[in-house]
Amino acid sequence: MASSDSRLAVCARDCRGLSAARAADAVAICSEVVLGLLPVRGVDLLRGRRLHCAGLCGSINTSRVCADPLKRPMTWPDRIPARVVGSLIYSLLRILLDALATRDGGQGGLQAKLLALRRQVQVLERHIKRVHWSPGDRMVLAALRDRIPRSAWAGLLVKPETVLGWHRALVRRKWAAYSVRPRPGRPQISAGCRQLILRMARENQGWGYFRIRGELLKVGHQVAATTIRSVLLGAGVPPAGRRSQLTWKQFLAAHAETLVATDFFSVETVFFKRLYVLIYVHLASRRVLLASCTSEPNASWVAQQARNLSWKLEEEGIELSVLIHDRDKKFAALADRVLTSQGARVVLTPLMAPRANAHAERWIGSCRQECLDWMLVVNQRHLETLIHEYCLHYNDERPHRSHNLRPPAFRIDRIRVAAGQIERRTRLGGLLSDYRPVSVAA
Repeated sequence: MASSDSRLAVCARDCRGLSAARAADAVAICSEVVLGLLPVRGVDLLRGRRLHCAGLCGSINTSRVCADPLKRPMTWPDRIPARVVGSLIYSLLRILLDALATRDGGQGGLQAKLLALRRQVQVLERHIKRVHWSPGDRMVLAALRDRIPRSAWAGLLVKPETVLGWHRALVRRKWAAYSVRPRPGRPQISAGCRQLILRMARENQGWGYFRIRGELLKVGHQVAATTIRSVLLGAGVPPAGRRSQLTWKQFLAAHAETLVATDFFSVETVFFKRLYVLIYVHLASRRVLLASCTSEPNASWVAQQARNLSWKLEEEGIELSVLIHDRDKKFAALADRVLTSQGARVVLTPLMAPRANAHAERWIGSCRQECLDWMLVVNQRHLETLIHEYCLHYNDERPHRSHNLRPPAFRIDRIRVAAGQIERRTRLGGLLSDYRPVSVAA
């Protein structure tokens, strides 16, 4: 054992001037020689020849090995720094531990090869900062993950978490490719059949999937109920239970001919007196049937306006079935009884929902923007004149979008050909205008 220590001392002394990495490799090879793992190199060393360290650390002069190495004192050169000494001790310790692990057992040769490969990997780790792995290398390491014990993972160039991540990525790729495989299923329906399904659902709000399927069978289309459901949901058409609910728009369209909307609005005079205006609008024609003004909208006055409305409807031949107004306290129960006694039904709009009575609210907005906001109202008589003139302009002269830009009381659908002169008629001093062709006398 003393002879072995003297040999290591000689090898360390011959490594003066070398770098730390090459000195560590040289001492590691010398340790293998001392322990008998490399007998040929050991014989060469004792004969005084030069030892070649596989091109890593140059050449080490071993001619100074004496016959009796114990007589020579073991001194370290002054040029070897402390970090080199630490690296030499660490490399020597690793070699000793690996040698003790491979000396016993029947697989000494195989373990020696593994030891050599491990040494080469350590050398590569010192020279290469980052290893670039190809997809094939990742696949091999991920496949060998279960066969390598966890104690041996420390010798790999990658961390165990990286190998596990590669394995999870391969599993995701496998199932991603599996999910996009062609699957046999029901044949797609034609575009004409799809349009027919949507048409039946939109034209018949109460028809369910099986009812639509039955109608399709009658016209020669054999489609499953689940396919009909998929087509309707993909087009944004809700089921029959939700489609059959009556909306305010559908309710108003269904009862437009016999429906009247009413509402109050107030106007401030130039002397800061508040006046109230009550209007009745026929939804089918958008005409204002009645508009009245007062400073005190009590129950008797509102009831009298309801009687006037019933007489007006009787003169024009309009049968009233529904009257819509909000929950304002000015609409007295007496006025509602006047209309309900004639077979009409009073419908109250929800709280804080002006869109439920949108037609009356829109007329009030138009009246303010086109007439009242441009005038200073003096008294109730002045306001009655303004409202009367605007109602005539609104019913007979002002175009309306719901009537294809025709006035609500316009009876001729044929468009007149522009010929001759155009005359302008004004109301309220030119605030309201109307243009018509001048009739030429024969």
